[in-house]
This record gives sequence, structure tokens and C-alpha cells, in this order.
Amino acid sequence: MNRTAGAGARTAAVDVLVVGAGPAGLAAATALSATGVTVDVVDRARDAPPGVRGGVTAIGWAAPRTLDLVGPAGPERVAAGAVVLATGARERPRGARLVPGTRPAGVYTGGELIGAVRRGTPIGRRAVVVGGERISDTAVRTLRGAGVLVAAMVTDEDAPARRARTQPIARAVVTRLYGVDRLSGVGIRLRDGRTRTLSCDTVVFTGDWIPEHELARRAGAAIDPGTRGPVVDGGHRTTVPGVFAVGSLLNGSDPANSAARQGRSLAGPVLDYLADGAWPPDGPGASASIGSSSAADQLKLGALRVSPVNGS
Repeated sequence: MNRTAGAGARTAAVDVLVVGAGPAGLAAATALSATGVTVDVVDRARDAPPGVRGGVTAIGWAAPRTLDLVGPAGPERVAAGAVVLATGARERPRGARLVPGTRPAGVYTGGELIGAVRRGTPIGRRAVVVGGERISDTAVRTLRGAGVLVAAMVTDEDAPARRARTQPIARAVVTRLYGVDRLSGVGIRLRDGRTRTLSCDTVVFTGDWIPEHELARRAGAAIDPGTRGPVVDGGHRTTVPGVFAVGSLLNGSDPANSAARQGRSLAGPVLDYLADGAWPPDGPGASASIGSSSAADQLKLGALRVSPVNGS
């Protein structure tokens, strides 16, 4: 069900509304803005980059290509000629991993850990990091920077490269959390069936990304059951006319440089849609790929110019 901003919300209209200010969203907005179209970029993070309206959350669709937003200035409704969803992905938390045990303090995802350290929140003394991706290495470095001893890195895959100078416990899964008020240990099972309990007061679950597809789903976009991201064609068109999707939203994990390339290449299809309103009648896959449109010839990278929305 879509929530709405309700009566009294401010209203505005822009050519393109970009939801999400990660590498894909920023690259798309920069490329589009350089062509002269009005672009509004919103992100729920309060510490958003310059040119982005931070602390703004999209809460639902009021009409096709029209989103209700809530931010520091209150509720608003923005109608756009096209909407670019670049909402990214989130790490799978402990609950979604179905790890049994108690629910003590000291359990984080990688993103939650980074946010807590930035806020100056005390973390703990001894930690276990779960995962073998780059975000896992970032978690190790963040913990060490906060003065926390990293007891182990646990991954269910073969041992990754020791980028964070931590010898991982490979081919192992977390089976249980222990502790009452505060985490006291993590149970693991090795692939050969042996079990161990690692003493720690902090555990960080990293990676295993889930696309943030809620807005796409509420718009009625088809969701790929494998990637759990919206189905798109070569021009990043979803099954909903005027709604595009890009970046980690599509597959849960995309390197920043790849996401930025996607964002830049998205501008051509968006400009074509703004010009003629054409959309593949049979959904994604029925149209030409990125770069085939004449609008792509207009693109030049430049500084991001965000259109004002009711003076904000």
C-alpha cells in the first residue's frame, strides 16, 4: 500500500526526479542536468552530497511519475516527466539470515557499524565480522579504527584475499548468537560439521545485499525473482512507463564505477522518453540498448544543477 503526503503538502514539478544519491543516481543526475533538463535529486541520508536534498524519504506514489516525499521542510508531492530509481541495496540483517539465538546488544550490519562509529557510539571490545566481501574489509578497518579487536572474519566461501590483514575462518556459517543484555559469543559450524563458539561482544553481518526495491514494487514494476531487483531493458526502463531503475537496485551489488557508468548511460533513454513519451509496448527487452538513441549525442558531463522545489 502506498502512503501519501496528504492534504497541505507542497507541490512541485520537474523534468526528472532521481531517488537515491549513490554513484548511479549522481551520475545520472549530472549527465541529465548537463543537457538542460531540470533535475531534482533526493536521498534519505541527511549527510547527502552537495546539490542533493538530503533527509528526504519517498513514501509512496500519488500518481504515475508522481511521488510523495517527506523531509526537513515537511511533506511534499513532486510530479516528474520521468523518475529514476537509484535506491541501491542494503545488507541482509541478522533477522533475514535466520540466525537463531538471543537478541542482545552488539549486533550490527556493516552500514550500521559505520554509522554508529561516525556518531561516536561506543561499539565494544572484541568483534567478529561475518562475510568475505569488500564491505567486510571496511568493517574490519572501521572496528580497528574505533579501538575494537577483531577476533575473526567468518565467511561461508573459500578464503578471500587478506585485504584487511585478517585471516578468515572460511567455509563456515554462523549458527547462533549468545548473550542476554550484551552479546557474549557467536556459534559457527564449519563445512566438515565441526562447531565452535567465538567469544565476542560485537558481531557485524556484512554484504549479502538485498535490492531496495520497495518503491519499484509499489509502482507496479515487475521484480526479477532471481536478483530481486526490478526487471529492466537495455535502456534501464522498468515495466512502468516513465520509471527507470539503475545501479545496485537491479542486482543487490554493483561496484561504484559500474553503477556510475550505468547512471551516465541512462541519460539518453530518459531524454528520449521526455521528448516523445515512447515506451516499449511489450515491456523491457522490446527496445534498443543504451547508446542507440539520438538523444545520447546530447550528453556532456558537467556540474550537477538541481532545480529548486518550492524554494527549497
